[in-house]
Amino acid sequence: MADATTAARARIDRALAALERKVNELKARPATARPLEDDDLFAVPAVDGAGDRGLQARIHQLETAGQDASEALGRAIGELRAAMLRDEDPAIDDLGEHDDSEDEDD
Repeated sequence: MADATTAARARIDRALAALERKVNELKARPATARPLEDDDLFAVPAVDGAGDRGLQARIHQLETAGQDASEALGRAIGELRAAMLRDEDPAIDDLGEHDDSEDEDD
């Protein structure tokens, strides 16, 4: 896990450094200068040929992984909420619904 975290941190550091370079280049340009073709700070760098297909595939993988993580987090939040409700009111079942069977008098 530490290796993946270290690698992710290194990628983030490289991306931030590239972003800072672009920002500094844009700030250094006079306002009257013509616009740069590469003034989109968040654009994916263009790659020709097979590298472009590989890059698009990687982007798709990352988007899919992000969606999966988002769905997993949503499920976890739901389970945490249900657990918190059960702790507050023991008459609430696993679905977060009130269990009426304990309220019935014989």
